[in-house]
Amino acid sequence: MEKLRNGYLFPEISMRREAHQKKYPDAKVISLGIGDTTEPIPSIITSAMSEYALGLSTPEGYQGYGPEQGQKGLRKAIAEKVYPNMGIRDTEVFISDGAQCDIARLQMLFGRDVTIAVQDPTFPGYVDNGVIMGQTGGAEEPSGRYAGIEYMRCAPENGFFPDLTTVPRTDVIFFCSPNNPTGHAASREQLRQLVDFARRNGSIVVFDSAYTSYVSDSGDKPRSIYEVPGAREVAIEISSFSKFAGFTGVRLGWAVVPDELLYADGTRVARDFDRVVCTSFNGASSVAQVGGLACLATEEGREAVRRVVGKYKENTRVLVDTFAALGKEVYGGDDSPYVWVRFPGQRSWDVFAEILEKTHVITVPGSGFGPGGEGFIRVSAFNSRERVVEACARLTSFLA
Repeated sequence: MEKLRNGYLFPEISMRREAHQKKYPDAKVISLGIGDTTEPIPSIITSAMSEYALGLSTPEGYQGYGPEQGQKGLRKAIAEKVYPNMGIRDTEVFISDGAQCDIARLQMLFGRDVTIAVQDPTFPGYVDNGVIMGQTGGAEEPSGRYAGIEYMRCAPENGFFPDLTTVPRTDVIFFCSPNNPTGHAASREQLRQLVDFARRNGSIVVFDSAYTSYVSDSGDKPRSIYEVPGAREVAIEISSFSKFAGFTGVRLGWAVVPDELLYADGTRVARDFDRVVCTSFNGASSVAQVGGLACLATEEGREAVRRVVGKYKENTRVLVDTFAALGKEVYGGDDSPYVWVRFPGQRSWDVFAEILEKTHVITVPGSGFGPGGEGFIRVSAFNSRERVVEACARLTSFLA
């Protein structure tokens, strides 16, 4: 625990926001920072949860513990609707209380003696959970890296995809696409390289597809790593209902652990993950699982969540256009609810602080996602159109 950085990124931002609000009590702060959804959950989903919750008050409708792996109907819906024609079986789907919790359970499964690689920049939970598990050789270095963790540089200069010919072998590779924070969605060819790299090295890829519903319909950017041949032998995929269905507070996600994924001795990884789940988890909320099924089981439910995603994607276009008009080097937005903006020669926390001070707009300093994020900020589309437009007006007045 002493090796960890002083504080986790998002609580640190919350503390700075509180301090700012005390300094300027009348300021109308607009948050384009933490990736928390703001659009209401579609009523077709909440109605299903409400009906089920009311049923719990009756002898006929009451249910206690459910299967730790999740309700069969939801596991089947995910296998069929999220992974059509990819050979995913419902028994390979493990329902959870969110992708971040699955990261921690997977780190528990891997243990302290594995080596890990992460994109740089990337979601800080992969690194921090690894540090907590003891997968590092020392405290944080002055560069912002932890000894014992391989940082795969993903920058504009390499198209936000690492040069795998220079990456040393590790036991586990954490890979997020579309990436948080850069917004880059890996192409089919890039994911093929990643799968081939893992197969050659005997590595396990933990593929985080939490933002896959934001991928544009180009056909070249897979929404799942299992669209790539051979991925079932090397990859675990984790995902979440948070960012496409507004379940950030409801809490629901899943992990896919294929039967073909084996340790070097031939043991099925899924067997051990099932053991970890049954030991450390009593299963996701039954109310949340009913809501998850309502998202996927009917075309009406699927269309409802598509409309929500569409609103956030429209917000990203407003953000991208604003920063581009200001002459900023801006990335992301096409396949992600995040916009990644470069401020050359400036430190990320300084940019964050100056924007907050002058515009009362919350962003996220890029350095919080790894040393490769220094000089960038992440701007989130998770807010109402009205507030996004107002934030852009303030940013334009400040940055023009």
